[in-house]
Amino acid sequence: MSTVALPRALPWALIAAACLGSFAATSSGTTRAPFLLEMAHDLDVSMPLVANLVSMTATAWGIASALGGWLSDRLGRRPLLVAAPFALALAMVAQAFAGNFFWVAVWASIAGGCAGAFTGVVFAEVSTRVPDAQRGRALGWVMSGQSLTLVVGVPLAAAIGSLIGWRGWNICVAGLAFAACLSLFATVSGSARGAATVARRPSMRTALSPRVMALLGTGIAERICYGLAVVYFATFLQATYGLSLGELALPLAVFALGNVGGTLLGGQLADRRRDRLTTFAGAMALSGIAALALFMWHPGPGVSVALGFVYVLLNALGRPSFMAALAAVPDDVRGTVMGLNGTSASLGWIGAAGLGAAMIGSVGFDGFGPLTAVLALLGAAGALLSRRTAVP
Repeated sequence: MSTVALPRALPWALIAAACLGSFAATSSGTTRAPFLLEMAHDLDVSMPLVANLVSMTATAWGIASALGGWLSDRLGRRPLLVAAPFALALAMVAQAFAGNFFWVAVWASIAGGCAGAFTGVVFAEVSTRVPDAQRGRALGWVMSGQSLTLVVGVPLAAAIGSLIGWRGWNICVAGLAFAACLSLFATVSGSARGAATVARRPSMRTALSPRVMALLGTGIAERICYGLAVVYFATFLQATYGLSLGELALPLAVFALGNVGGTLLGGQLADRRRDRLTTFAGAMALSGIAALALFMWHPGPGVSVALGFVYVLLNALGRPSFMAALAAVPDDVRGTVMGLNGTSASLGWIGAAGLGAAMIGSVGFDGFGPLTAVLALLGAAGALLSRRTAVP
């Protein structure tokens, strides 16, 4: 009598703790958006200067992500997964009590570094705790913590911040980070990982293999495509249709729901398709077509919002497949590789902000469509080329 092997149950407690940590890490920077004017008035500086905190945070995030991933392969993941959200909580409290813009910038950068040191390592830990056949779904759930920042975090920040201000909201984010710290302390395995790491030093040649480097480059292109829409979608609607801030609430919620839905569906798809990079390439190519329609066809705000939903859903649909493919490396270098992914993502965000500003200043939002389509096709081509390189 033959028996059928049942899929192993996912470590839901760890995934929930990782999701909470991802939500807190992303909220430490993204939920600053509703408070730019209030912060500028409070700190007696210009609003564009406060907006530059995004670049400072992204830079610190990228540097710390690479360093944190490398350290996790040498020291074990648990120390970083507990220490990083705890340090993030302290940095958010310090930012709340900072007396001038200089110290806000210092503590915001430190918070970005703590968030960066956490994200790559938590993806590596979840990837290790689940079999490859279930990795896409598990990583999709963790990524949903980041996606929920747009759906829940920003509106919640605006609502609570209207009562207690931007400083009070920073204290709330600190509480979320501390809760994530306690959750990860309880769910992440102990010292066995560190002992294994000491016995086998991670190989940088393996971590920086041609396949990994190609995928990281592909990830930069994908993040630029995503960042162009996320950073500038609201401005696009305002400039194209003259929508007010109040009228933007529903379109932005629909856009964010597309991101969440794409991430969760993409996790399921990643585990049903053996060739994950082809899945990612297909989603990127389709998102490039959607970008052309989104930014070059303006029949009305309702159609543009629907196209924005389709675009971000297609973009998010391929992300779990990409992450699962990137995580298919030896465990002793997985932290380094996933940390470098955080660095490449930061480069993508910085590139999106710079390219978007340059495009608006030269040809306007109509140029976003061709730019995004070209980058999406480059990302798809890079993923297909990476399939030919053997996994180390």
